Amino acid sequence: MDPSIKNSWDLRQEIIRLKGLEEEKSIALKARFSSPVAIFSTLYSLFPKTNHNGEDRSNIFNQDFVSIISRFLIPLTLNKTLFKNSGFLVKALVGLVSQKASGYVNEDSVVGLWDKAKSLFTNLTKKKDTAHDNYPYSI
Repeated sequence: MDPSIKNSWDLRQEIIRLKGLEEEKSIALKARFSSPVAIFSTLYSLFPKTNHNGEDRSNIFNQDFVSIISRFLIPLTLNKTLFKNSGFLVKALVGLVSQKASGYVNEDSVVGLWDKAKSLFTNLTKKKDTAHDNYPYSI
């Protein structure tokens, strides 16, 4: 909605229109912050309402601690190690892609990966013990 300004009369009319718009918005802003209750309701409206079902993990406030940490740690680590001497565009692209990928990293996936690694090491130690038990005189 850009009005075409061709002469000084159009410019004056646009200035008057913008001053009126500024007045309307300042009145609305004063009404929104008129009391402490209004301020708290405004701040509360900034945070989205959640359904606490655990299905919507796209919002940063609905994520668990591991997801929030990975959202900042993955881009920082990649940009400081693998893409150390890269340009601004590459680092920005890595940051965007890794933040989207960090949405898949949550507490359940980390715990599952930890359990798999732990079971792998316990199975290896059990195999060593069973080989020694089956063949006690072997070297």
